[in-house]
Amino acid sequence: MTRLIFVIARYTLLEALRNRLLWLALTISFIAFGLSAFLGDVAITEHTQIQIAVLAAMLRISGVVMLALIVVTTVLREMQDKSLELLLAMDVPRASYYFGKLAGFAVISFLLALLFSTLLLMYAEPYAVLWWGVSFCCELLLVTCLGLVMLFTFKQIPAAISAVFLFYVAARSMSAVQLMAENPIVRSTDISQQFINGFVEMLSWLLPSLHQFTRSEWLLYGANNVSELMMVLGQTLVYGMLLSMVALFDFYRKNFV
Repeated sequence: MTRLIFVIARYTLLEALRNRLLWLALTISFIAFGLSAFLGDVAITEHTQIQIAVLAAMLRISGVVMLALIVVTTVLREMQDKSLELLLAMDVPRASYYFGKLAGFAVISFLLALLFSTLLLMYAEPYAVLWWGVSFCCELLLVTCLGLVMLFTFKQIPAAISAVFLFYVAARSMSAVQLMAENPIVRSTDISQQFINGFVEMLSWLLPSLHQFTRSEWLLYGANNVSELMMVLGQTLVYGMLLSMVALFDFYRKNFV
């Protein structure tokens, strides 16, 4: 089983590289670097801080979008052209296929985080960039697990991609939504307001706290709180396991052959 996982992971990585993933990542890096340099030059004050914030935000969003598209399109293409059915007909365990894909995409996540973090070394301290890079890799791993769940659930590229982005945006902005729900402009004790507050509170417990991942303030002001990084690693482990369990459950109950 371990050998099958390694082989599937290897071919997943090779397919991504043959689809010019590296060139796309380099192109995005140069565009983000140029735009951040331009905005930093036209800023009146805090030129370096603006460059770091803009560059980090663009790299984070670009990495998430790239990886989500790669995960969903790669596996769904195998499902639609019957490659997956052929693998399962050869007595390949579904768990081996899933963990092989997950391992391959995890390597891609690491490479993207490494490339984008290297670019940030021109502006920020190495220690802060290391924290940012580790957190970014964890964030990409969660996006990978989420993409695998959604593609097995919807089996259509538009629906799966939309669900991944919706989940990501909700998890990333949940702290702001929770703050607005708890402090409305007009205070009300209506049932509808209580329902909204309860619903938002429930979502905040269910969704990962992605607003605490890959934080730009680490690059701007330094990273010295180890508990923040431990929280990121812990949430990645917990939600990664939960999403993998959901994906495997959905994968095993589907009839491909």
